[in-house]
Amino acid sequence: MPVLTYEQLTFLNSYSIVTEEPKNPLFTLENIHKEFFLKDFLKLMMEITQASTEAAAISHFSCRFGLFVATQFYFLTAYDEIWDGKLEDVRYFHVHEYGMDTLGTYITPTDFRYVEENEREYVISKILYQAHQIIVQLRQTTTISPLTLWENIFGYMLWNYNVLLQNPLLADRAFEDIEILEDTKVWQRFSNKSWFFECKRQILHTFLMC
Repeated sequence: MPVLTYEQLTFLNSYSIVTEEPKNPLFTLENIHKEFFLKDFLKLMMEITQASTEAAAISHFSCRFGLFVATQFYFLTAYDEIWDGKLEDVRYFHVHEYGMDTLGTYITPTDFRYVEENEREYVISKILYQAHQIIVQLRQTTTISPLTLWENIFGYMLWNYNVLLQNPLLADRAFEDIEILEDTKVWQRFSNKSWFFECKRQILHTFLMC
């Protein structure tokens, strides 16, 4: 079990992820997997975000969840580490950030582990499947497209990879991980296409149209 460095803790904090347990957690990632919780979850997100539509409230949560996913892939590329704890140990709590009410994320600091080279594709596939399961649950709460949810998740990742590719020490590893994400092999458990590639193409198209 690796001990988190100051640099790693600072990166987590910059993504609204903390390792000090919040006093009043609202729900866990495990809760979202329970059908009976989804109605209360939607109501809670509407109250916190003050969104004008249910789709906007759920989209907001997918962005916050995307912060967690982005840190997973950043740690994998930069440190060959991932957080490998239980879903019940991903806890969301209310924060006021940049003038708005939103969610912070707590994760247990003792559940990071090193990733061996021969399990890298498996680990990436596992993280993607976990994200897919959350997306399936979110889509039960309101009408929102899978592409929108995946874009919300991958937006932060694309920014991170852009930064990592500029680092001579990490560029090769970043490129390798991007290639894995764009290959349909790691998506086969639930999709016949790479949603990462689809989102990357869509975001680039939107950028060029601006």
